[in-house]
Amino acid sequence: MLSELFTTFFVVLLVVGVPILSYRTARDPRIRQAPRLALYFSAVLSQWVLAVLGILVILAGPMTFRTVRFQPVGLASFLRWFLLVALISLAAMGLSLLLERFGWWPEESDLVRLLIPETRREKAWAVLVLAPTAALSEEFLYRGFLLVQLNVWFHSVAWAWAVSSAAFGLAHSYQGAVGVLRAAALGALLAYPVIQLGSLYPSMAAHLVIDAVALGWLGPAFLEKEPKT
Repeated sequence: MLSELFTTFFVVLLVVGVPILSYRTARDPRIRQAPRLALYFSAVLSQWVLAVLGILVILAGPMTFRTVRFQPVGLASFLRWFLLVALISLAAMGLSLLLERFGWWPEESDLVRLLIPETRREKAWAVLVLAPTAALSEEFLYRGFLLVQLNVWFHSVAWAWAVSSAAFGLAHSYQGAVGVLRAAALGALLAYPVIQLGSLYPSMAAHLVIDAVALGWLGPAFLEKEPKT
């Protein structure tokens, strides 16, 4: 009974609590005054805190790490799904940034622009720390724990897929409406290999490459520090 309570609390935290915190954080004027590396550190810390909580919930309940899709997968399947998801995501991201440059796509929020690294040290942090943290923790939390638990509750992979993807999108509400929709679409895409293969590893690898390329190259190359007026 206690383990079920912990599980329910953690699901509510991911689906409701994290989006609320993200929304409120984006509206805190102090965020825009903080050094970029401090924002990176805060993001990394919060993601690992959530991941540790998720691990404790699993250890306290009937779930195992194999249950939440930490399962081995063949090399050919791994590469096929990793490349497919990464290439689709990066192509879509590059196209949207190109369209934004010509004024044919909604502009990114000022907070997204603030998070784009500028110095070599910031890029190193973004690529070597922030991107791997997001890949490991978010895939475990949203495509592993949340997707599996919602499937148990709904008895429907489709509903679990939709709700976990929506929760992932809302967790990025600090990026504005466009960022929420983009993250939700990315979450749905990253969930597909997990559903098909029963393994998180291709999605983790794809997520890592997507974030690393977006932060290390696409963002700095296409986004100006301040939005166009």
